[in-house]
Amino acid sequence: MSNRLRSWLAPARPDGIETITDPARRRAVVLEVLLVFSITFGLSGARSLLSLLNSLMQPVPLSQQSVALNTSRSELGLIDLLYQLLGVTQLLAWGTLGVYLLYRAGVRLSSIGLDRTRRGRDLASGFGLAALIGVPGLVFYLVVRAIGLNLTVMPSTLNDVWWRAPVLILSAIANSWAEEVLVVGYLITRLRQLGWSENRSLLLSSVLRGSYHLYQGFGGFVGNIVMGLVYGRFWQRSQRLWALIAAHALIDTVAFVGYALLKGVVPWLP
Repeated sequence: MSNRLRSWLAPARPDGIETITDPARRRAVVLEVLLVFSITFGLSGARSLLSLLNSLMQPVPLSQQSVALNTSRSELGLIDLLYQLLGVTQLLAWGTLGVYLLYRAGVRLSSIGLDRTRRGRDLASGFGLAALIGVPGLVFYLVVRAIGLNLTVMPSTLNDVWWRAPVLILSAIANSWAEEVLVVGYLITRLRQLGWSENRSLLLSSVLRGSYHLYQGFGGFVGNIVMGLVYGRFWQRSQRLWALIAAHALIDTVAFVGYALLKGVVPWLP
């Protein structure tokens, strides 16, 4: 096995990561991680599991059921807009909480890739990662849905109003910020400080990512684990979190806005 391949399969721990050995501090970090994810994506994972169990108990196959990602919350346009913006704000706050906790713990934001020194390279990497995951991901979704292992996913059912596209773009950005900061940057950094290996940390991060997509079906679960493995490993090797955020935001923007514009025009879209 070449050194290059070995470095991707079993990457070395980055320099400058403190391993916390004091029992009291370790307990505090474990409690912090449990609290953060009990109110964010860990709770979302539990809800998604219940949603999948509920779907499996229905008298119709998964592929004949549907789930919408961005839905109207009110028949009143202004109230609906405010609901959507509150959802965006919540996701932005989740991600910012992770950044704040790492900052308070003495972790430099540049060490996790949230500085502005490589904006061009981060954006280029983001486009590459989006293409690597986005196109095969669409094919995988169509296959697992066809064989009955996934619900029909509708990225948006928002009404055709003037603010639909801007809100969908904001939602894509907020989703990517919250997920990549918390599930990759925050979680893996904290696990490193607790002495976890790179592969063990990556696996937990990826399974967590898959768990809160269980509401989509088994395809959503497996597909997002694969996405987590690719994105997480890229971050472990590069420490560039902006690249992951850009890639995720691009995928979601294309899915959300593209679906809203093409629904009813492209025959195979549900």
